[in-house]
Amino acid sequence: MQETKAQPSVSMPTTYDPKSAEAKWYEYWLKNGVFEAGKRPDAKPYTIVIPPPNVTGMLHIGHALDCTLQDIMIRLKRMQGYDALWLPGMDHAGIATQTKVEQKLREEGLSRYDLGREPFLEKVWEWKDHYAKTIREQWAKVGFSVDYSRERFTLDEGLSRAVREVFVKLYEKGLIYRGNRIINWDPAARTALSDIEVEYKEVQGGLYHLQYPLKDGSGHIVVATTRPETMLGDTAVAVHPDDERYKHMIGKTLVLPVVGREIPVIADEYVEKEFGSGAVKITPAHDPNDFEVGQRHQLPQILVMNESGVMNENAGPYQGLDRFECRKKLVSDLKEQGVLLKIEEHVHQVGHSERSGAVVEPYLSTQWFVSMKPLADRAIEAQKSGRGANFVPDRFERTYLQWMENVRDWCISRQLWWGHRIPAWYCDDCGGVTVSREDATACSHCGSSALKRDEDVLDTWFSSALWPFSTLGWPDRTPDLERYFPTSLLVTGYDIIPFWVSRMIFSSLEFTGQMPFEDVLIHGLVRDAEGRKMSKSLGNGVDPLDVIEKYGADAMRYMLSTSSTPGQDLRFRWERVEQARNFANKIWNASRFALMNLEGFTAADIDLSGELRTADRWILHRLNETAREATRLMDQYEFGETGRQLYNFIWDDLCDWYIEFAKLSLYGDDEAAKRTTQSVLAYVLDRTQRLIHPFMPFISEEIWQHLPHEGETIVLAEWPVYDAKWEAPDAVAEMTLLMDVIRAVRNIRAEVNVPMSKKVELLVRASGDDTLAILRKNEEYVRRFCNTSSLEIATDVPNPDKAMTAVVTGAELFLPLAGLIDISQEVARLEKEVQSLNAEVERVEKKLANEGFVAKAPAKVIEEEKAKMRDYAEKREKVLARLAELKG
Repeated sequence: MQETKAQPSVSMPTTYDPKSAEAKWYEYWLKNGVFEAGKRPDAKPYTIVIPPPNVTGMLHIGHALDCTLQDIMIRLKRMQGYDALWLPGMDHAGIATQTKVEQKLREEGLSRYDLGREPFLEKVWEWKDHYAKTIREQWAKVGFSVDYSRERFTLDEGLSRAVREVFVKLYEKGLIYRGNRIINWDPAARTALSDIEVEYKEVQGGLYHLQYPLKDGSGHIVVATTRPETMLGDTAVAVHPDDERYKHMIGKTLVLPVVGREIPVIADEYVEKEFGSGAVKITPAHDPNDFEVGQRHQLPQILVMNESGVMNENAGPYQGLDRFECRKKLVSDLKEQGVLLKIEEHVHQVGHSERSGAVVEPYLSTQWFVSMKPLADRAIEAQKSGRGANFVPDRFERTYLQWMENVRDWCISRQLWWGHRIPAWYCDDCGGVTVSREDATACSHCGSSALKRDEDVLDTWFSSALWPFSTLGWPDRTPDLERYFPTSLLVTGYDIIPFWVSRMIFSSLEFTGQMPFEDVLIHGLVRDAEGRKMSKSLGNGVDPLDVIEKYGADAMRYMLSTSSTPGQDLRFRWERVEQARNFANKIWNASRFALMNLEGFTAADIDLSGELRTADRWILHRLNETAREATRLMDQYEFGETGRQLYNFIWDDLCDWYIEFAKLSLYGDDEAAKRTTQSVLAYVLDRTQRLIHPFMPFISEEIWQHLPHEGETIVLAEWPVYDAKWEAPDAVAEMTLLMDVIRAVRNIRAEVNVPMSKKVELLVRASGDDTLAILRKNEEYVRRFCNTSSLEIATDVPNPDKAMTAVVTGAELFLPLAGLIDISQEVARLEKEVQSLNAEVERVEKKLANEGFVAKAPAKVIEEEKAKMRDYAEKREKVLARLAELKG
């Protein structure tokens, strides 16, 4: 690695400047290749492949959350000594990207057809290059430690080859076929859609009740529909075979109103007898369920509209009308004929194209499909046998299995130009289909060269389903594939479990024989402060770059990663980002103070073998404990709880207590004590920056480079690990007592408005010799932080008159404040304290009286509750005794 790092220095600016630090350190990290995998050949690999963002525009706050969680884990594992690979890349996002480019062309008065396929694709590649550059800039802004040397794109040559290989293999196995089926159709974009590209919106519509007469004049059947225009394509009316109301009609003929076409009454168990009239109109070409019924009964399939949503020749007098105009005119005509019995107001979910906004039409179309059941069965078996992925939280395994168990054949063809073109050629001579990995020049059936390639492209999810292994070089057995696959972790939102996670799993099992990842960490959505989903229509979206501009990348990362638990949505609140920024400033200020007292101190000077004071041993214990807990929690992906542990340690233990205690040695005359305190400060601050680094990479690097340290960059510094030698429960007990005493005295001062600058008399009555020894040993701390004019510590301190009192575990405190207190107010305060202690005793008593709790709780927990009750009761007795004296 090049010698370009900043040299340790005790001179730190008064305030932290995120902008300069972020730009400086990201450039440094890239220049020195610290994100690149493969430099630790003997280390255990750890791999994450990025969920590839679409090259459709800017990244949003959800991307920032998703990738921050990945970055936290990859930085952690890198520091733990793994050969960590975070592989970046982007998705061509077929319909999404093509729609954007076509919108841009429309602004110029052009369409893709005006340009032609190849010139249009050149325009899309220009778009891709522009936004790919923007996405990389955003990754840099947030500090993502991806290995750019391995960046992939779903349309690059290697991934395109993998796509062709998979298509051909599935086709040869009979798992890919071409056929007529009902698919989601976007009439505006004129393409098939995947389920995930359909957004369901609640729409106020109508339920139209229509009367279909029997041909023989013996009666009629009433059906209901929300889409009356589709009746023009009805080819039957179905009833349940056991419905007594209609048994005599089964097999009879109805006359379709307006059209006059004769259609049969059929019996099918698909019909629910109790729902509506118990009779259902069957339109095989415009409804997926009707299509299945039609297949069972060999019904004709009549399309009544074209690909643009305009009624076709089968719509009779309505030919040429838009589908919704047709609905209006048809309803009017049905009213005139007396066929329309009534229209009920009806609120229902209507599918809309995610990209064009058009109402999606269930549409009979010739498309390419993947036969899903064999692939799904294999994935289900792997999951249920314990060889599947570990979902976090585990409840999302159910979501995954439900989709797999109810899977339908997958429509993979799209009527687009941007994407992986389907590798199929049609022969003009024999009509055969040739599927090939390379460009076909001769028909595989008759040898003719009169071939025409399929115009369609594959669904975007077809290529992204291969992402975990195609990005590593599959179908070749590359060194990267051998080393880094299967991957270690996938991080994604719960909304695409069925559409992406599931497809990666069955694809990987089919083509590699392995699960694509060990763990699947599911996070929620980032919502606004009111809990609403962020959207353009609401105008409540948050641009990550705006957050970074205002508060810095570290503040945004810390807020996003610690504001929710796995699987739960989080609410974006600016005040939380501000709090995170304040936390960063607290770390900066603490480090700056320490460095002012480390002049000339180097990493070689750090010596923790000398005599450690109580506060030294306590902070090392707490650091050790925090490192252990942070490691455990991060391995469980509990980032919110990790953040709480780090915050409490840094803000409370380190900044509010230890640094204050350290000043006694740093400003004292004992040189040995000063050197020991400097060593502890330098050591603890170094480890603290390492612990916070995955969450706040920029400020931790900036501070670390000023601290005495070994190594080039904190990115590659060793992660702090638990070490039993720093366990000091006795120091914890001592510090707990000292902090309780100091807090109690400060609280009393606050109650009677005695400033900390004014010295007070303090008497401490220890409950026993152990407490007495601790307090006398640490008398210096008590004097300094209680600011006493006189201090008496003994087991037999008499009760002074007119004193404020406090009770802590193991001691009673008296502050004689003659002339400064009102006895009646002190009595009122103590009576309030008795009430509080009564409540605590009663709470614990109820808990211990609960048979269910006692039966289930571990013995240690029960003993802890009993100890609490004894402590509360002892404090209560002392407060009651003091009350009796004041009242007596």
